[in-house]
Amino acid sequence: MTEQKPKIGFIGLGLMGSAMVQRLQSVGYELTVMAHRNRTPIDEAVARGAAEAATPAAVAQDSDLVMLCVDTTAAVETVMRGDDGVLAGLREGALVIDFGTSIPGSTRALYQECKAKGASMMDAPLGRTPAQAVDGLLNIMGAGDEDDYARAKPVLDDLGENVFHVGPVGAGHTLKLINNFFAMTTACAMSEAFAMADLAGLKRSILYEVMSSGPLRSGMMDWIKANAVDKDPSALAFSINNGLKDLGYYASMADDFKVPSFISPATKNALNIAKSTGWGDKYVPEMVDFIADIYSDK
Repeated sequence: MTEQKPKIGFIGLGLMGSAMVQRLQSVGYELTVMAHRNRTPIDEAVARGAAEAATPAAVAQDSDLVMLCVDTTAAVETVMRGDDGVLAGLREGALVIDFGTSIPGSTRALYQECKAKGASMMDAPLGRTPAQAVDGLLNIMGAGDEDDYARAKPVLDDLGENVFHVGPVGAGHTLKLINNFFAMTTACAMSEAFAMADLAGLKRSILYEVMSSGPLRSGMMDWIKANAVDKDPSALAFSINNGLKDLGYYASMADDFKVPSFISPATKNALNIAKSTGWGDKYVPEMVDFIADIYSDK
């Protein structure tokens, strides 16, 4: 006898969330989605069979699993709390999964609030891109109680190629912040390297060919090269604003530990300057163009 799939509520149909919803529907899950400022992904999900709810509470009332894919800690807290929040409609025994990138302390507090309702919560931040999400090829850093992880694992396996249980609640968000600090630092360093090569008269393609033949080769290098050489910034559809947000969370985490971060201020400064000059909504690989433009004015 085939085990019945859980009913899923999904809040946050941006680029990543809409790709995940498409994947879940393609493998047979029944979904309820919440209205979003961009109607297109909602209408597409409904056309594929999803129900639409007007509030987070209404999503939660009809769901065994409530999935969140929103962009800030403040947004998660707003969606969870209040008269129309997820907590107001959460079923006993339900599980909330936060796929975004949030401050770990906030996640642990919301977990306790879910427990008080007879439900639970885990964090499961993501790696890779929306294009990979459609094919179920995400990296997923699941964190939470062992029984919650075991219950979520079959669904996470449908979404991800590499699914990890990294520790208790909050550990996923901690790992993701460290990961994104390193990723944004690598992206900015590679962007500057390409721009400096321009000034020195080196072809970007040659720089990449030589650097990528050694131990510096990485997926992030390839994504930056996709724009720097191939003029395709969409290889990493992640905005400068989002990178800056994650670095701010990383800095807050370092402050909580009462230690300095020696490297992240330089990366944060580069992204902040880009944002202040109107580049915030552009993708991170476009930092190559931003830095090259500054250098070309010298």
